[in-house]
Amino acid sequence: MPSTNGSGSKTAILYARVSTDEQARHGYSIRQQLERGREWCIENGYEALKEIVDAGQSGASLERPGMDEVRDLVALGGVHVVWAQDRDRLSREPAYSYLLRREFEEHGTRLRSDNDRGDESPEGELTDGILDQLAKYERAKIAERSRRGRLRKAREGKLLRNGRAHYGFKYDDTGNGYVVDPEEMPVVRRIFELVGGGETLYGVKRTLERESVPPPSNGSKGGEYWGASYLRTVIKDDVYRPHTYLEIAELVAPEVADRLDDSGYYGICWFNRTRTTRKRVRKPGAEGLEYKWSYTVRNNPRDQWVAIPVPNADIPRHLVDQARAMLQHNRKPSSTGRRFWQLPAGTVRCGQCGTSMLQYASAAGGRIYAYYKCSRLVRMGKDACSPNRVRTNHRAEEVEAKVWDLVSRLLKDPERLRSGLDEMIERERSGMRGDPEQEAKVWLQKLSEVDQERRGYLRIAAKGHLEDAELDEALAELEETRLTAERELASLRSRTETIEALERDRDALLDRYTDELPEAIDALSPEECHCVYKLLGVGVRIRPDTSIEVSGVIREDALFSNSELVPRYRA
Repeated sequence: MPSTNGSGSKTAILYARVSTDEQARHGYSIRQQLERGREWCIENGYEALKEIVDAGQSGASLERPGMDEVRDLVALGGVHVVWAQDRDRLSREPAYSYLLRREFEEHGTRLRSDNDRGDESPEGELTDGILDQLAKYERAKIAERSRRGRLRKAREGKLLRNGRAHYGFKYDDTGNGYVVDPEEMPVVRRIFELVGGGETLYGVKRTLERESVPPPSNGSKGGEYWGASYLRTVIKDDVYRPHTYLEIAELVAPEVADRLDDSGYYGICWFNRTRTTRKRVRKPGAEGLEYKWSYTVRNNPRDQWVAIPVPNADIPRHLVDQARAMLQHNRKPSSTGRRFWQLPAGTVRCGQCGTSMLQYASAAGGRIYAYYKCSRLVRMGKDACSPNRVRTNHRAEEVEAKVWDLVSRLLKDPERLRSGLDEMIERERSGMRGDPEQEAKVWLQKLSEVDQERRGYLRIAAKGHLEDAELDEALAELEETRLTAERELASLRSRTETIEALERDRDALLDRYTDELPEAIDALSPEECHCVYKLLGVGVRIRPDTSIEVSGVIREDALFSNSELVPRYRA
C-alpha cells in the first residue's frame, strides 16, 4: 500500500505498555495511558487509527508483539504519528529509540509523547537524546543501588529471601537466616548415605519415589518425582557440608564471624556465584512468530562470591566428601555409541507428551538391539506419559526405514524438494523484521554518532567544563549504547549468515540429488541419510497407537502434504 502521509486527516497510533505481570493483570496503567492518548488526539486534531497494547513486556527489548504490530502498520503507510505517554513506553534503551525514530521517518511517521522536550531541529533531537540518556542513567543507578543493597546484606551474613529455602532448611522468623527443617533434613542425610554407599543418582531417585518421599516444591509447583540433576546439585552444594569456625572466619567479615560459636560447624550458602541476564527474542513457531525470554547464565569470578554461614546440616564431612567422590564414577556409559543412529539426536519425539525420545541400544546374543524410548516415561515411570498396554519401545531399524522411505520419495521429486526448501528459507526470513541492510545502516550510523559524541565530551572536559565524575558517567552511557549497537549488528549478521547457509545447503542438496537415479538414492549410507535429515530439518513423532508422523522443511505437519505421501506407518 503506498503511503498517504501528508494528505487527508492526521492519523495516529496510540501505544501503551506496562512491564510487570501485576500491571498487566490489573490494567490500571494501561487504561490511564490510553485515556491520555485519546485526550492528546483531541487536543492536537488527530484521528486514532488503532490502540495497541503491550502488557507485561519489558521496554529493554524491541521484541514485543504490540511493537511489532506498530512497526508493521507504519510500514504500510498512512500513519502520521505514533504516540506514547512517555518516551520510555516506546523503549527504555536510547539506541532502540533512535532506531525506531529513523525507521518511522522513512515512512513519514513521527514519534510523540507527553514528555518530549525538544522539537525536530538538531538541537531539539539532541535535547531529547540527552534526556533519554539521563533517564537510562537514573534507572541504571536504581538497579545498581538495589544490587549493592543485596550485596551488602549478604556480606553482613544475612540471607536474601528471594525464593524457596534449600531443601532441608526453612527460613527463620526474620527471613534473614535458616533453621533446620526436621522433616526434610533426614531425607538429605539419606541421599548422602545412598550416594556415598555407591548407589547411582537414578537409583536414589527410584528409591525415594518407591518410598513416597515428596520431592521439593517451588511455590505452587509441586510434583511426585525426583530428578537426578537435582540430586547432583544437592550433593555438590556447600550448604550441606560442615565447615569449622576457622574456615568460615577466613571467608566472612570479622563482625559476621564474631556472631558465630567458635566451637561449632556451619554450612555455606554462596551469594553472587552467577549472573543471569534475559532478553526477549522472537522466533518462528508452529503458529507464527513466538515471543520468548532467552536466559544467559555466566559464572562470576571466585573472588566475587559471598559466603553466608548457615546452621550445620549435621551430615558427617567424610560422608559428604565420599558422596562427591562417587559422583565422578557412577555415571553409566552411554550404550548409544554401539551403532550409528541415522536420525539426529532430538529428532524423534513422543507423540503423546512431546518430549524427546532416548536412543537406547543393548547387546545380546551377538546382536545390537536399538530402540527409541520416551525420556519422560523412562524418568517418571509407566504412567507418566502413555496409558497401559501401549508399546513403549520402538525398534530403531523399523522407525528409520519407514522415515527414510518417506524422505527418499521427496528426494526423487526435485520440484517438490525445491519448493519445500524455498518455503523453509522464506519462513526463516519472516523472522527478520524490515530490511536487514537498512537496519544495519542505521546501527552503523549510530556507532558513528557515538564516536562523535565521545569526542565532543572529551573536548568539553579538556576545556574544564565537565567534572571527571560527569565525564565518566557520560562515557559509560555512550559505551553501553555502542555495545547495544554492536550486539544488534552481530545479531543481524548471524541471522543473515543463517539464511545464506540454508541457501547453500539447498543448492548443495539439489545439485547432489536432482540427477541421481532412484536406485542410488535408495542405496545411500546411514551417514548420508543422517546429513539429509539435518539439511531438511526432519522431525519424527511416534504416537501412542505406534503410528509414525514425519515433518520437516515446510511446517510441522506439511512436509508430506500430498495424500500419497502421508501414510501413518505402524511401528
